Amino acid sequence: MHRSRWVWLMCWLIAGCWCFITPTALADTADAITAPPLFVANCAGCHVNGGNIVRRGKTLKQRALKRNKVDSVEAIANLIENGKGAMSAYGDRLSPEAIDLLANYVWERAQNNWK
Repeated sequence: MHRSRWVWLMCWLIAGCWCFITPTALADTADAITAPPLFVANCAGCHVNGGNIVRRGKTLKQRALKRNKVDSVEAIANLIENGKGAMSAYGDRLSPEAIDLLANYVWERAQNNWK
């Protein structure tokens, strides 16, 4: 096998293995990971750029958080941990540290209008 094909094959193999790492496996190492990848792995499926593809009025924008009485880091952490309505609970999938990391990230991004 030519060297370039070998390198290409190894890259695909590594990429394929990476796909099998679940978001919860990433979340268990909250001290080794930063908030943006945690958000992408666990939240961005529904909350791209702070929006909400499931329920329009339940975004992560500052005005919606305030209107829905989720207007503090603690309230956001509680929602992440316990869920509510269509929002799944992540308390059994994420460590308390990961939940705090995400709650602070969401709060900071909301304060900056998700820019």
